[in-house]
Amino acid sequence: MNLAILDAATLGMDLDLTPFNKFGDVTIYQSTSNQELVSHGYNADILILNKFVLGEEEFKKLPNLKLVCLTATGYNNIDVEKAKIYNIRVTNVEGYSTNSVAQHTFSMLLYQLQHLKYYDEYIKSGSYQGSKTFTHIERSWTEISGKTWGIIGLGNIGRSVAKIAKSFGANVIYTSTSGVKREEEYTEVTLKELLTKSDIISIHAPLNSKTDNLISIKEFLLVKKNLIILNLGRGGIINEKALAHAIDNGLISGACIDVLTSEPVKDDNPLVNLKNKDKLFITPHIAWASIEARNRVVSEICENITSFLNGEERNWV
Repeated sequence: MNLAILDAATLGMDLDLTPFNKFGDVTIYQSTSNQELVSHGYNADILILNKFVLGEEEFKKLPNLKLVCLTATGYNNIDVEKAKIYNIRVTNVEGYSTNSVAQHTFSMLLYQLQHLKYYDEYIKSGSYQGSKTFTHIERSWTEISGKTWGIIGLGNIGRSVAKIAKSFGANVIYTSTSGVKREEEYTEVTLKELLTKSDIISIHAPLNSKTDNLISIKEFLLVKKNLIILNLGRGGIINEKALAHAIDNGLISGACIDVLTSEPVKDDNPLVNLKNKDKLFITPHIAWASIEARNRVVSEICENITSFLNGEERNWV
């Protein structure tokens, strides 16, 4: 079999990709443009990719293609129905990043909640050497214990975050974006109730018709002014113009964002040009990307390929 990895850079330069060699000849491309698709993928029986878009026009140009292996859970960049017409199977990976995203959620929150950037810079600037007291409490911070933590999207990641938040002493509530009813140990509320009651809100939902633009200006008018909101789901769930307005006009205390509507971020994104930049903490879509999570991606894709070659369904979408 011929395998081609179209955008290996999205998996990180430190990741071992040699496990794919057992399936045949592997060609690794750090990135692939639309113009390079035919030259990079023409001979491939199996394509491994993350964000590259494949539809009918692309399938027509790839006569040998039998299997598309996504290195992510989401598959909105692949026209799955057209793939079926061309007898191409599409697989994804699920559950690989739960621990990673949950950990990053708390890394971001504690960094923002406790003003760690400010205090780190205070020490490194040399200001502490001139202090007349042993401590320096310029910026007040609060405990998670006793606060209400609202979770939007109580899937595997949401549940992991809820468990950790509870261990901190938070009261956890949630709202479901899927509408699926399950027995949970946490209290389910409407979105409006979650917005009005929460001191901390974290988003762990997919982007779809139900969640697109879910949090906009009218929602920010409902929340507490001490709110810290975190988005580790998908860009587009929070309206970025509304978020910038909420931050700069004191509607919320702060925000932590790992996902943006357009990635990489564009110069005209309203979050880039905030007045109150210290109230926003952005990371470049890395919550999923612990080395353990990325190794699980490789392992899961290998399992998907093995199952495909054995004529078995596994993670087909």
